[in-house]
Amino acid sequence: QVNLVESGGGSVQDGGSLRLSCAASGSTTCMAWFRQAPGKEREWVGTLGAATANYADSVKGRFTISKDNAKNTLYLQMNGLKAEDTAMYYCTAATLGWECAPQIEWIYRGQGTQVTVSS
Repeated sequence: QVNLVESGGGSVQDGGSLRLSCAASGSTTCMAWFRQAPGKEREWVGTLGAATANYADSVKGRFTISKDNAKNTLYLQMNGLKAEDTAMYYCTAATLGWECAPQIEWIYRGQGTQVTVSS
C-alpha cells in the first residue's frame, strides 16, 4: 500500500516559480506528476525512474523532477510558469515489480494540489 500527499500549490503570476512536494509512505520505485485543468483531460507532466527523468514537451526546460529518497518525497520544481500551467497537479507512484515508463499513471495517486498562474 502506498499513500501519497501533495503540497506546495498556490497562486503565482506569470513567470513565477513554485515547488510541489509529494510525500509517500510505502515502497515506491517510479514516480510521476500529472495535471488536470478544468474541462481538460489529465496530462502527463513527467516521470522519474531509477536514474532518469522524462518530461512532456510542454514543460521541458522549465520543470524539474527530483526525489529525496531518505524522505521518500518527490518534488516538482516549476519555473517560468505560464497561465496554461494552471491545473490540479497529482503525483502517482509505482511500487516494487511494477513497470516504469513515461506516461504511465499507476493506481496509487494523491489528492492533488492546485496551481494557479495569473497573467
